[in-house]
Amino acid sequence: MGFLKDMHERRIAAAQEARAGQPVVITIARDYGAEGHEIGKMLSMELGIPLYDNELLVRSAARSGEALDKVAAYDERMAAEFMAFLPDRADSRTISDRLFKSMAQVIVDLAATRSCIIEGRLSDYLLRNNPNHIAVLVTAPFDARVEIVRAKRGLDKRAGAKLVREMQHAREAFYKRYSAGKWKMTDGKDIVVNRAKLGRQGCVDVIAAAYRFKLAEVGRAPAPVVAGELETGDLG
Repeated sequence: MGFLKDMHERRIAAAQEARAGQPVVITIARDYGAEGHEIGKMLSMELGIPLYDNELLVRSAARSGEALDKVAAYDERMAAEFMAFLPDRADSRTISDRLFKSMAQVIVDLAATRSCIIEGRLSDYLLRNNPNHIAVLVTAPFDARVEIVRAKRGLDKRAGAKLVREMQHAREAFYKRYSAGKWKMTDGKDIVVNRAKLGRQGCVDVIAAAYRFKLAEVGRAPAPVVAGELETGDLG
């Protein structure tokens, strides 16, 4: 028994040594209207690490050899309007699949390179086996999300509710399609924060505490933000 215990402890120590100094990566999945993007930007400033959102499109375009505007047209955030990830035409399906494959590799490469925040695009599923990955879902009750979207877009309540439903459906369809039905937005999350209950700063505080704990565990100093890497974007 003593021998087996020693072997187990040596394996744990070896695993911890292998992880030492590796990047810690936060992925943020967002229910539409919960302001996950805004929370991601605040978190980036709080922790001093880059947030990758629109930058993923730029890097994916470069990797795939496609024009940036074509990549953007097939982006997850536009899926409700273009139905890019559930296309009727076979050629559209082929393009969207190719672009997602390129974006997936960009996400994996970023996670192996530096501590950062990666927003959406199935990054939580792609990095599910990364031991230094913190998977976050930013959510809020439906009515709260409708009110946020309605106020920002200048919509009435009915139009706001319709938009939230459509965009939420598009995000869920994206997960279903590109995980082959194996993963939902709510799956595999280490942290779920309620923006309506905690507010944006409260959500940031919770996620930041988890990041700092994990960073201390792997013994890595945070990398500085490179100018221009802080992204701007959607309603979350």
